[in-house]
Amino acid sequence: MADDIRLSRGNLLAAGGALAGASLGGAAQAAQPGPAIPADTGAVQGGRVMFPNWRGQADRPPAPSPAPQPPGQRIGYCVVGLGRLSLDEILPAFGATKRSRLAAVMSGSPDKAKLVARQYGLPEDAVYGYDEWDRLKANPAVQAVYIVTPNSVHRDNVLAAAGAGKQVLCEKPMAVASQECRDMIAACNQANVKLMIAYRCQYEPHNRAVIKFARSGEFGRPRMIQAFNGQTTGLPEQWRLKKALAGGGSLPDIGLYCLNTTRAVLGEEPELIQAQIYSPPDDPKFREVEETVSFTMRFPSGVIAQCTSSYGVYEARSLTLHTGNAAIDLQNAFAYEGQRLFVSHRDGKSGARDEKVLSPKNQFALEIDHFSRCIQENLRPRTPGEEGLQDQVLMEAIYESARTGAPVKVGPPAGAGSGLDVTRGPEPEEPS
Repeated sequence: MADDIRLSRGNLLAAGGALAGASLGGAAQAAQPGPAIPADTGAVQGGRVMFPNWRGQADRPPAPSPAPQPPGQRIGYCVVGLGRLSLDEILPAFGATKRSRLAAVMSGSPDKAKLVARQYGLPEDAVYGYDEWDRLKANPAVQAVYIVTPNSVHRDNVLAAAGAGKQVLCEKPMAVASQECRDMIAACNQANVKLMIAYRCQYEPHNRAVIKFARSGEFGRPRMIQAFNGQTTGLPEQWRLKKALAGGGSLPDIGLYCLNTTRAVLGEEPELIQAQIYSPPDDPKFREVEETVSFTMRFPSGVIAQCTSSYGVYEARSLTLHTGNAAIDLQNAFAYEGQRLFVSHRDGKSGARDEKVLSPKNQFALEIDHFSRCIQENLRPRTPGEEGLQDQVLMEAIYESARTGAPVKVGPPAGAGSGLDVTRGPEPEEPS
């Protein structure tokens, strides 16, 4: 009789689910809408595999199981530029996407591009040079491009991508001048393709939690924001220290996170900016671009934001939202990982500092999948070209204020209308 028994993990799990339901007298089934779902084997519902919540009432319920689209339904991307950010962060992030896939790469270094293509299983004809936009245009497997080149060539890359009929995701900063941003928006509109700027922090769960705290009024209305982004910078030959390629120093590279995130938290546009810049006169790295920028923004609601970025300090990235009732502190706010969110507030007669624990997500995967969803469902991206243009206009005001020593009046873009988020599209999908 023992020879007739066939044991497997699947059989045991299925049996366990059935026995659990029986032992509860049907209570487990009653807790689920529709047909009963085995506890550990799950069942297909609504096009995805669903599991019941196996945890007790005291624990957080688990997130839904991943439901990636089949490869043939995903948006195919060509990553344009194979520098450090692409190789270290963006290409690996496609492994965590659910709506997107890597379909091609473009580089000015053929040997590097061929190696990367082999590493990611791409065919030889999915490797492109910067002069092969016409050939890319003819590739139906590529619906979108992700531009990850130096700032000064973003405009030309976007115009070429639009001319090839590809949807465009472009790294920040959008460009090195506001007129270049306008050219990029116009080209994409004329080609009827979408343009999104890769502000990854607006899709990261901890940053989004700060936005919700600010907008909900749970701890009172915002009064003040402090944002800091700093790191040390070496290698004088790197392109980020060349004004012709970067457009500036710490401001467009890392200070932009302070600027953009502050705007995103409040949903408002500043009405006044005052700034100052400092670079060590004896450091050759900063002959062309600035080391440190500090700027203050005043918003229509009365919120004052103090922002600082520097290439000359030990690595630190923080965002603090101050309200009348709490200090909401996001550590590692602008980093690729390691975010921690704390809320300091009154608890009876004592003070409390609580941590809001959220599941970490790959920021690059979230932003890429958001753009893919916008393509698939014909939505306006949360961070479209208009968002990048507004930041460029404000950065130009920061440089002007630092140059003159006087505050500069700014405001929302002309014709943008009133209300919050005038440069943004609908809220992104909540990550599962």
